[in-house]
Parts: sequence; C-alpha cells; structure tokens
Amino acid sequence: MIESLISVLLFTTPLAIAAVGETVNQRAGQINIGLEGMMLVAAYVAAIVAIETGSPVLGIGAAIAAMIPLWLIQNFLTIQAGRDQVVVGTALNLCAIGLTSTLYQMRFGQSGQLLSVPQLPRWGGIDGMVLFGLLLVPVLGWWLFRSRWGLVLRAAGEYPDSVRSSGFSVARIRWEAAAVGAVMAALAGAHLSIGVGGTFVQEMTSGRGFVAVALVSFGRWRPAWVLAACLLVGGAEFLKFYYQVRQTALPYQLFLALPYLVALGVLVIVGKNSRAPAALAQPFRSNQ
Repeated sequence: MIESLISVLLFTTPLAIAAVGETVNQRAGQINIGLEGMMLVAAYVAAIVAIETGSPVLGIGAAIAAMIPLWLIQNFLTIQAGRDQVVVGTALNLCAIGLTSTLYQMRFGQSGQLLSVPQLPRWGGIDGMVLFGLLLVPVLGWWLFRSRWGLVLRAAGEYPDSVRSSGFSVARIRWEAAAVGAVMAALAGAHLSIGVGGTFVQEMTSGRGFVAVALVSFGRWRPAWVLAACLLVGGAEFLKFYYQVRQTALPYQLFLALPYLVALGVLVIVGKNSRAPAALAQPFRSNQ
C-alpha cells in the first residue's frame, strides 16, 4: 500500500508541478499551450547534462536555463506582439518535438537506445522533487490569494484595464507569471527523465503538458484543487503501468488510454461549471 502511494506521488509530481505553474500563468491571463514542448525540451536537456556530468542536479539547472530562450520567444510574440497564444504555443510544441527528435537521433542513432540517466537520490522511495511539489502548492496558494503580488496578478487576468489604470504594467505582470510557469515546466520535464523514468525517449511527455493545461480548469485555477486533479490522473497513470505488467483479460491499450480518459472525464463532469479568468488568452496592448 505504501509503495503504491509512493508510486502515485512520483507519477503525479511532474504533472502537478507543471499544472500549478500553469495556474499562475493563466491567472495572469496567459494560456501556455506550449507547455508540452517546454517539458519535452527540459526532459531532453536534463537527461543529456545528467549523463555527461553524472549530476542530476546540474541536469535540473540546465533544464531551467534551456527555458530562457523559449520563455523569451513565446512571450515576446504573445505579450509584446499580441499574437494568438494558442497558435504560438502550438508552433512551440512542433518545434520542440522536431528539435529533440533530431538531436536525439543525431546523438544516439535512428533507432536510438535505452538510455540510463542518473536519477535524483531517493529517501524511502521519494525524491526531493516530490517534496518540492507538495510544498509548492501551499506556497503558491498563499502567494496568489494572500499577497499583494497575487492580487495584482489575478487582476491582470480579470481586469487588465483596471490594473493599467492603477499604475501597474500588465505586460510586466504577465512576463513575471510566465517566468514562474516556465521554471515549473523545466522542473516538471526534468523530473520525467531524471526522477520518474531514469531515461529519455522521444516524445516522452506523451501529452502530459496538454493534460496539465486542462487540469487547471478542473482545479478552478486554485493550486490545491489542481493538485487534487493531478493526483487523480497520476493515480490512473500508476494503474496503467501496474496492470500492464500483469496478465488481465482487458486489452493493454485500455490501460494506455486510462490517464487521458480520466482527465477527459473530470473535465466533462466538472469543467463545464468552472469560470476562467475573464481576460484569459486575450492579448493586451498598453495603447488600447
């Protein structure tokens, strides 16, 4: 029982860190469809640096550094230039898949190989990233709903004109929120390769970025509820691997689809009654 719970926490952590970071982003009015691509790039960079240096901690640092150009490009286009956030995020995902696949094949060959990546040290089956993810939820929850910065950030996602009239820069707030989301995407992607899997394979994120974006609405843009949603999907992902290694009469494809079916189910049941930030995905220009 304890081992199963630990496994659920390990599977949940990348999804939860990414989704909580995306909650901050969306609260400011930005939706990051490119989260999938960011996580994939982070997973690849963390794995390669960890292999080369033997240090998973340096792998995490490299993954965060790799997010800087992606953060700059994406948010220049969406915040400064006012381009469609969904289109820009989709383009980022396509570029990330192509870039990581090309670099992987150049380094390890067309067929690739099973990589052995140095993993984060574990205590009782739990690594430091799991503990960080659990601590992140109350910290960001307090920051969003109890601090002055959180009040202004939430206002930027609801009433950007009022925020500007109060003397704040909507663009700056959204840049800051996007930076939080980018760092969380880096940590989430890195944990996939050097925490959960101990390896890297092409497109290993397998839609987790999209699921994280969707679960933000299920959690009603509140970190604690977002974590609860991630635990539900993380539990389904654990069951996917648990039953794959056991002989059952059910087709294995059902277990492969289980986490996504759970995510879709909770969105259908709960998502229809949720209310997104009023200015979500709407570009804002200071000269409007």
